[in-house]
Order: sequence, then structure tokens, then C-alpha cells
Amino acid sequence: MRSKGIAAGLAAIGVAVATELKKPAEERTWHGEIAGFIPYDLRPPTVDGAKRKLWNPSGKFWSPSVFGVGWTPNLGRLAAQFGLLEQAGTGRAQPSALPEPDEPDGPAD
Repeated sequence: MRSKGIAAGLAAIGVAVATELKKPAEERTWHGEIAGFIPYDLRPPTVDGAKRKLWNPSGKFWSPSVFGVGWTPNLGRLAAQFGLLEQAGTGRAQPSALPEPDEPDGPAD
């Protein structure tokens, strides 16, 4: 079972690389989507990029991965949902950082 997951992951990376290599060199961005919804980012990761994807209390729970194919959990959103974040100087959780309850979560965003 584990080998099937590894094979699927490697296949997804292969598709992402092939997608970029089909483009003329000057049009390659090394980030985009496979099949119109699976995100990939094959650019060297940066600290700012990792922060945006991993710590965005007002964002959706799933973010595109920092490097590779797929999604990663947004830890800032998780912390906000559990009331672990405080507004500066008030000592209270930030309910305004949370999206509206009817806002969908998940990889489809």
C-alpha cells in the first residue's frame, strides 16, 4: 500500500515537470496546477513563501504545498480556530481572523 502512495507521488511530480518542460524555456514558471486543480510548486522555497502558505490565520485550512505537489495544512488557520491567537494588546482570541462558517475548506480552492 505504501509503495502505491510513493508511486502516485512520483507520478504527480513527473507530470508537473513534464508540464513545465513542454513550455518554451522563457514561459516556464515551475508552478501551476495539474488537471486544473492539483497545485504544484517546483521553485526553490523561500522563508516568505513558507510563511504565507503555513501561517495565514485568515486563510483556508489547506494551502498549496511549499515545495512539490499537493496541499499542506495552514497551521495559522488551525491555531486561530482553536483560539490560540490573541489580538495585540487585548489578550483575546481573534474571531475576526476566521472566515465565515459557510466558507468551504479543502483542496478545491
